[in-house]
Amino acid sequence: MPYMLRSARYLSHDVLKEAVQPGDTVIDATMGNGHDTLFLCRLVGEEGKVIAFDVQEKAVESTRQRLQEAGVLGRATLYHRGHEHMDEAGVQEVSAIVFNLGWLPGGDKSVTTLWETTRVALEKALTMLKQQGVLLLCAYPGHAEGDRERAEVMKFLASLPPQQYNVLHQRFLNAGPGAPENFIIQKQ
Repeated sequence: MPYMLRSARYLSHDVLKEAVQPGDTVIDATMGNGHDTLFLCRLVGEEGKVIAFDVQEKAVESTRQRLQEAGVLGRATLYHRGHEHMDEAGVQEVSAIVFNLGWLPGGDKSVTTLWETTRVALEKALTMLKQQGVLLLCAYPGHAEGDRERAEVMKFLASLPPQQYNVLHQRFLNAGPGAPENFIIQKQ
């Protein structure tokens, strides 16, 4: 099957397939319905660990059920709290950290990620990445908080020292307003 250039989420998965090895520890900073958490559980294998966060109980329960059905729940630790608390999980160096900003798909659209907590989470995440570790962030503009958060993420990531981080911004130019945008950061 020929390679298909698809959405920001698929581009993130392509990077994760290269960056995450069996036995690694990774973080899903915004577990949502658990799709990325499950993907990460499969990548880290039986010896690896996935630590996942979400502020909504519905997200935690949906993820727990998804992982249970797939037989990989034992690979994950799920936290019902915001991503700004990721440093409280007790891990030092992780291979990958994934963020999907915005709201819970199928959930209450008035509950969104906020730049104030995302900034704190990003600062902590960058210190937790091991050398050559990757941080993948998918931003969803197209609503007031999403537009604001994306703009602030752009400024924050653009200010990172190039001697310490490589920062890539991907977006589909013809996808129209509100299409997700992908940011990939690798620690040097």
